[in-house]
Amino acid sequence: MGLFDGVLGGLVGAGMTAVVQDILAKHGGVQGVVNHFESQGLGATVRSWVSTGPNQPISPDQVHQVLGSDLIQQLATKTGLPIAELTQKLAQILPQAVDHMTPGGVMPKA
Repeated sequence: MGLFDGVLGGLVGAGMTAVVQDILAKHGGVQGVVNHFESQGLGATVRSWVSTGPNQPISPDQVHQVLGSDLIQQLATKTGLPIAELTQKLAQILPQAVDHMTPGGVMPKA
């Protein structure tokens, strides 16, 4: 994933690249993440990240709720970040990362 690592790392910072990759892997890629957020009632929010317009914000609490306590705990342990700090960073990073991985509002090929 060399090119992906470089692009995503430049976008979110090297420390959070592995976290975003773990989330993508757990959900089967960008489409899986989008589907999961939609199934948790945040369809309009996550679709704004994919579309070409402005990204709607997501709160740290919503990130925690959608991703679930188990995954958040695993990621916090892996990064060494407190859960509150991790969810805050993810609330900022996920909209940007999904937006960046769906140029022109087009979902990447699986």
